[in-house]
Amino acid sequence: MKIKADTLRDYQSDMVSRILSAWELHRSVMVQMPTGTGKTHVLAAVVRLFLQQRKHGCVWIIAHRRELVAQIEETVERFGIGEETGRVRAMSIQWLTRHWSDTGEHPELIVIDEAHHAKAESYRELWRRYPETHKLGMTATPCRLNRSGFAELFDILISSWSIAEFITKGHLSLFDYISIPSGSTEQRLINSLQKRGADGDFQVKEMNEVLNRRPSIERLYKSIEHYAYGKKGIVYAISIDHARGIAEYYCKKGLKAVAIDSRTPAEERKSKVTLFKKGDIKVLVNVDVFSEGFDCPDVEFVQMARPTLSLAKYLQQVGRGLRKTEGKTACTLIDNVGLYRTFGLPTSEWDWDAMFHGRTSGKRPLPTQQERSAASDEARMDEDLPDTGRMDIIVSHEHLPELLETQQKEVSEKKRQESAELRAWQDRQSGLWGLRNGQGIITEACFLKIFDIRYNLAAARFKDGGYGLAGNDGKELWKTICLQSHQRMTKCIMWIHIASVHTRESRKSNTTAT
Repeated sequence: MKIKADTLRDYQSDMVSRILSAWELHRSVMVQMPTGTGKTHVLAAVVRLFLQQRKHGCVWIIAHRRELVAQIEETVERFGIGEETGRVRAMSIQWLTRHWSDTGEHPELIVIDEAHHAKAESYRELWRRYPETHKLGMTATPCRLNRSGFAELFDILISSWSIAEFITKGHLSLFDYISIPSGSTEQRLINSLQKRGADGDFQVKEMNEVLNRRPSIERLYKSIEHYAYGKKGIVYAISIDHARGIAEYYCKKGLKAVAIDSRTPAEERKSKVTLFKKGDIKVLVNVDVFSEGFDCPDVEFVQMARPTLSLAKYLQQVGRGLRKTEGKTACTLIDNVGLYRTFGLPTSEWDWDAMFHGRTSGKRPLPTQQERSAASDEARMDEDLPDTGRMDIIVSHEHLPELLETQQKEVSEKKRQESAELRAWQDRQSGLWGLRNGQGIITEACFLKIFDIRYNLAAARFKDGGYGLAGNDGKELWKTICLQSHQRMTKCIMWIHIASVHTRESRKSNTTAT
C-alpha cells in the first residue's frame, strides 16, 4: 500500500516545507526530530518532492547499518519512490566506501539517516566528492560527546517540537519512569567507574568488570519482576557477554528472553525480531543494536542496564518505548544505571542549536577524582552486601501531564527572559567570539575577546585590536585603542547604563510636564 503526501501529520508536513525553504538559502541541512515521530516519513516525502522538481538526476539515501537500509527501502517503497524508478538508491556507508567507483552516477541529493554519525571520516568523503550536491541529515540527537558540533558539514539545523510537546499533543506515549536511588549499591558501582573509551564514554571493559556480575543481574530481574513482568520490552546491555547473561537469567526465571548483538547472524536476528513483534518472545536484550531505527510501537518497557555519559545514547534508548500504538496506555522506563540523575527525564529541554554548533556537548559533567575515589571505596565495601532492590518512582504516567504543563510554563518563562538576554559564544575553529540571545545568534564570531556583559551591553576587543562596547544588536557603540584595565571597561558599561536610565526618566518627566 502506497502512502500519499497528504497522509503526513501536520508537524511532518511543516517539517517538509521548512526543509524545502532552507534549501533555497543553504545546500546542506540537518533536521532534528525525536525518536518515534516519523523522520523516515519526512525523508521519503522530501525525496519524492525533490524528484518531482528535477526530472533528471538521482538521490542517495545513506545509513550506517544494513538493517536501517532495509527499513528505509520499505518506507520509500510505500511512498511510491522505490528503487524501481532507477533514481533512488538506499545503501550503507560501509558498502559505499568499498564501491565508490562502482556507483557510476552523480547524486543530486544525498540523505543521511541517523546523521549524528556524519562526523566519521567515511561520511566526510561524501562532502569531498560531492561538494555541490544537496544534503539532508536526519537525526533525533544532533550532539557529540566531544563537543565538535556539525556546523562544518551542515549549514543549518532545523528542529521540531520537543519530546514534551509531542507527548502533550498526543503523538508520543506517556511513560512511568523508575530509577535506582542515589545511595543504592548499583549507583555506587557506577560512580566508581573511572576509565574512558576512545569515544569519551565509559570504557566497556571496566563497565563489564564492575556490573556484569550475578548480584547486578539479579537486581535487574527484580526490577522487571516488580514493574514490568509479562510485558514486552527491550533491555540495553553493556557487552555481548552481559546481554547473554541477562537473557539466560531471565529465561531461568520463566521470562522468555533472547540476546541479540553484532555477532548474531542476520537470519537469526531477523527471526528473533519477528518472534518479538508477534509476542512469542517477550524481551530482547541487545548491545547497541536497537538504539537506532528499530520500529516496534508496542514496546511496553525499556530497561537501561548500560551506564553512559552520552545524551544521544540515553534518548535513543528511551525513545524506543515512546512510540504510540492502539491499546498502549504508557511505557515503563526502568533506569537501573541512574541515567535520570545524569540527564533528567526524557522530556527535559535540550539546546540542540548549541550542540549543533559545538558550544555545548551531549555529555554529562564528570565527577571529580575525589568523588570517584570515594565512590570506588564505597562500592568495594558494599558490593557483596544484600541490596533491598528498592527503586524510586520518579514520575507515573498519571501525573506526567501535570508535570509537563508545569515544565512548559517554566520553559516559556525562561525563554521569555532569555529572549532579550545578551550572551557570548565562541567559534571553536577560529577562537573568535560572537553575541547571541535566546532567539539565536546576533553576530557571527567577530570579536577577539568579550570581557563582560551587563545591561545588554558587551565589553569587547574588536578584530582591529581596539576595545569598546557593542550593543544588543552587536553594533559598535564606542571604541578606544587602549585599555588600562578590565575594571575600567566594566565601570564604563555601568556609567552608560546609568546615563541611559537617567535620560529615559528625564524624557518621561518632560513628557508628563508638557
